[in-house]
Amino acid sequence: MSTVEAPLYPIAVLIDELKNDDIQLRLNSIRRLSTIARALGEERTRSELIPFLSENNDDDDEVLLAMAEELGVFIPYVGGVEHAHVLLTPLETLCTVEETCVRDKAVESLCKIGSQMRENDLIEWFTPLVKRLAAGEWFTARVSACGLFHIAYPSAPETLKTELRSIYGQLCQDDMPMVRRSAASNLWKFAGTVESAHLKADIMQMFEDLTQDDQDTVRLLAVEGCAALGKLLEPQDCAARILPVIVNFSQVYV
Repeated sequence: MSTVEAPLYPIAVLIDELKNDDIQLRLNSIRRLSTIARALGEERTRSELIPFLSENNDDDDEVLLAMAEELGVFIPYVGGVEHAHVLLTPLETLCTVEETCVRDKAVESLCKIGSQMRENDLIEWFTPLVKRLAAGEWFTARVSACGLFHIAYPSAPETLKTELRSIYGQLCQDDMPMVRRSAASNLWKFAGTVESAHLKADIMQMFEDLTQDDQDTVRLLAVEGCAALGKLLEPQDCAARILPVIVNFSQVYV
């Protein structure tokens, strides 16, 4: 193979293998993404490999799960944190798929990446992703969005923080129970990043609304966060806002 053709080889093999009917071959190819990226180099990984993965429409959940996991540790292969935002696009797509385990892994990987991103990049790239998912037509996108607010919120300017709190409040009242369940189970993470005044007002109102939801699973998931929320409040606020909920639930479900 000539030196001109050599750099093209890894991406060509990847494309061939990801189109193969054999799922094991496709899965093995995804598991070798880091090796392929090293062969391509950082620039070509950003300009060729990541766009290709973003457009990959493999419908096998095992392959998509592997991709979501691999991308979570891919920052070194795209050139470091200054280029981390290029990884958001394929993961955003994976946040919308039907299979829960794929979405959960994509959210986990986005959180890993977001926690390393620079503040300005979070505002420019990560927060718009969260807002797009939260406004998604399919409930799967909105479910995924709930797990990302705690990463986006701390670096946001005040006006954007106000908007993010408002959007989360809307997710807590979403028409789809699956979205409200996700909002309930992730509320304590979001609450841990919110300023004290807004915690006592906005977040606790969301909490109280969720504990009175018409779906049992939503109410129970909200109550599971009581301990974490209680640690964020002053003792008197905890006694006034959290304790009555616990007492009520202990009487209803015992």
